[in-house]
Amino acid sequence: MPIDVHAHYVPPQLIDAIVASGQEIGVRVVKSNGAPPALHFDYGFKVRPFFPRLIEPVAERRAWLDAQGIERQIVGTWPDIFGYGLAADACIAWHRMLNDTLAAWCADNSDRFAWIASVPLTRAEAAAEEAERAVALGACGVIVSANVENVNLGELPLDPFWRKAEALPLPVLVHPVLVGSAPRAAKFALAQIAQYTFDTTLGVGSLLMSGVLDRFPGLKLVLAHGGGAYPYLAGRFDIMHRRMDRAAQGDVAAKAPSAYAAHMAYDSIVHAPKALRFLIDVVGLDNVLLGTDYAFPPADMEPLALLQSAQLSAAEIEAIADANPRRLFARLR
Repeated sequence: MPIDVHAHYVPPQLIDAIVASGQEIGVRVVKSNGAPPALHFDYGFKVRPFFPRLIEPVAERRAWLDAQGIERQIVGTWPDIFGYGLAADACIAWHRMLNDTLAAWCADNSDRFAWIASVPLTRAEAAAEEAERAVALGACGVIVSANVENVNLGELPLDPFWRKAEALPLPVLVHPVLVGSAPRAAKFALAQIAQYTFDTTLGVGSLLMSGVLDRFPGLKLVLAHGGGAYPYLAGRFDIMHRRMDRAAQGDVAAKAPSAYAAHMAYDSIVHAPKALRFLIDVVGLDNVLLGTDYAFPPADMEPLALLQSAQLSAAEIEAIADANPRRLFARLR
């Protein structure tokens, strides 16, 4: 019974809620003829129009799951709309709206879908409170961005949130996001190919070097897109951990960065059989989970076929597609 642990959806309940009361917290729906709607935030950020699959009717999503032989999909909202530039109280209200509407949609479609919550990371205590509230609504995990308004995740004072996620316990999907300009990635699809995986790598490096996993050893991070470049660069991380001026750089990690590889989980979205085999060799089979990134251009639209093309055994495929997701997302209903 395969489970897709990394997908995205924006439910119609959210669009309706923004139209009804979004202006009170600084969020507006903008529509143009013939194009999907987009969100504009009062602090100046204008999001790209929603991708068609991100807002598709649920029947279409169900049909794709059936075609791929996927039993259940865990969805989170689109990280581009986290709205961390909102004023603190507005950001808190915004994430409550994101979670309330996604929870309502998943409740209506609970036979095939589960969800992970977003939290207002600009206030650590509020993020912890929202994570706990979301669990009461049925969330089985949390999704956070690798950076918050261009500050690496590990450089933010988020210990109250990490403590809560560890205590609940609640797996945390670390997902890249791009809310500013990246001129060198503007062409050739380099944003999708490299910029997003680069963001994950920076975010993970900051989490490890700042000692987050030392302070919260029970915290379970799930790294998007196969961990970005972290598994491939683990040796380079270790070399610089040994050779840098650690005090000047703020590196307080108790162990070499590669030593944390098996303490984190990774989705299978690497798009190549050899890359998947390498990921398994580096982090261990038990830490790899089926994912798709469904809704976006780089999504793995045939995820089980990738596992098969990597010449994994039936037992290995079952572990990645079913046993590992169920073990990690223990709140999955």
